[in-house]
Amino acid sequence: MATRPARHERPSDVGTPAADGALAHRRRRRWIVAGVVVVAVLAVGALVAVRWIRGGARTVMVADVDAPSGPTVPANPTVLRPPQGVYLYRGSGTDKLDKPPKEQSQGPTMPGTVAQQSNGCWSFRIEYSTNHWQSWEYCPAKGGLDEAGGSSFQRWNFGVMTNETTSTFRCNSPTIKADQHPGDVWKQRCTGTSTGVHGTTHSDGPYRFIGTETLTIGGQRVRAYHYRRNRTTSGNQTGTERSDIWFSAEAGMPLRNVRRLEATSSTVIGKVHYTEDGEFELTSLRPKR
Repeated sequence: MATRPARHERPSDVGTPAADGALAHRRRRRWIVAGVVVVAVLAVGALVAVRWIRGGARTVMVADVDAPSGPTVPANPTVLRPPQGVYLYRGSGTDKLDKPPKEQSQGPTMPGTVAQQSNGCWSFRIEYSTNHWQSWEYCPAKGGLDEAGGSSFQRWNFGVMTNETTSTFRCNSPTIKADQHPGDVWKQRCTGTSTGVHGTTHSDGPYRFIGTETLTIGGQRVRAYHYRRNRTTSGNQTGTERSDIWFSAEAGMPLRNVRRLEATSSTVIGKVHYTEDGEFELTSLRPKR
């Protein structure tokens, strides 16, 4: 029984130089197409890597921050309200996500802005990096200082997409009390919402006055109130916060902060766990701007 020739090959061409040349040409063309696909895949990967790197957090300089407008000194120096301006803090820290695994750094320079408000309160905002800042609103009350609210912002770049989240909180959190004594404990509470996350977050827990200490800020000895804050987060996010914070006893200026935060949120890709470890300290009592 006669054997049929392979498909696409005429009997008269099998084994001839012309057939061999045509077969070699087809193989080269296949390799060229495969090579183009590989180069395209590598190019996409390189583009993602470049976007990932360019989107990473960078340190913020004082010159990058706009100086607040209005008076630079408080109307009543005896009230816990520091002079307005942009101050220089130094610190370090890390923000981490477990899914997808990614982290970004804080510092080493961290400009902090004090801005006075028309209602007699003042705000403090610190720039951890170009991708992360946090602010607090403080109001002098009964010879002390209350935390009335705050907000925070974070940006994560994943190469093919960028995610930005802003959280806003309102608080009932006495921060400095006029009649406080070392060992005193009282409760703080905040409620907030975040863009991109449905529902409300509740943060509350004990706040302990450790005592009065002396810090050296820019070569100057400063009397400071030291507190330890422990908060538990519930609602649309769950987690914990432990912070040691120091405020100027004279003006209420934030002098130092050491903290660890953990939070878990439900997203379209499942539960995402966030951790933050960081610290910062004021370098001078004089604003830079």
